Amino acid sequence: MFRLTREVRFAVNAAPDDQLAGKATNAYAGFPSLTGLGHYFALTVTLAGEPEAASQYVRNIKDVDDAVRRLAVPRVERHVRERTFGGGGTVAAELFGLLRDAWPGASVRRLSLHLSPFLIYAVEAAEHTPERPMVRLSQKFEFSATHRLHNPALTDDANRATFGKCNNPLGHGHNYEVQVTLAGEPDATGLLVDVPRFERTVAEAVIDRFDHKNLNAELPEFREEIPSVENIARVIYRLLKPRFEGARGRLASVTVWETPKTWCEYSE
Repeated sequence: MFRLTREVRFAVNAAPDDQLAGKATNAYAGFPSLTGLGHYFALTVTLAGEPEAASQYVRNIKDVDDAVRRLAVPRVERHVRERTFGGGGTVAAELFGLLRDAWPGASVRRLSLHLSPFLIYAVEAAEHTPERPMVRLSQKFEFSATHRLHNPALTDDANRATFGKCNNPLGHGHNYEVQVTLAGEPDATGLLVDVPRFERTVAEAVIDRFDHKNLNAELPEFREEIPSVENIARVIYRLLKPRFEGARGRLASVTVWETPKTWCEYSE
């Protein structure tokens, strides 16, 4: 099974305009284009299916762009203008319903509405039904920390062979990014969780404890654990999990980026 993902970027300007009646002028930066103060969004759609015989495409991306701009963009604009956008969760679920049958022969597996580069509402086809419109909310955070990758059960030579420069006795640092994802059924206003309260919870439980720390020396969770990106993701998940038990939005996963090229997602 192939999975094709396409991101469509677009703006809702302060004053209505007729950009959608014409040809896209800059689909990379967003179309309709942001002309001043307004709202900027991105919508990503993941389609699953087999490539068509003639084109060898799961779906022509022009077809994806066309359906999103024809069906989804006017709906988002209407919500913005009528001030019915709410928390965003019900809008993401509504867009999923609009687009799920837009490309015959390919099924929509995931739809993500990006309210900012860091705040995302997503719908997973496998866990969403009209009777129970489950959505996912993801927010990104950051912290800076130092660590040393070292296994006391190995010899010094074996540690250097296993971890290389990351075994430096004085440690080394990273600017980590953390994405925390909650899943649940939004309330009548589209709110899955109060975002500022959500951010305070993550800040208190994780960011304040991790930021500008030596993970090996200052965090008890890593006195026995090697602070690899895998273990950092697991520790953060387990620190946060009890904070969201019984809440409308349960903790679904934690993803930690050690560098732009290396990250790990953890869930239970």
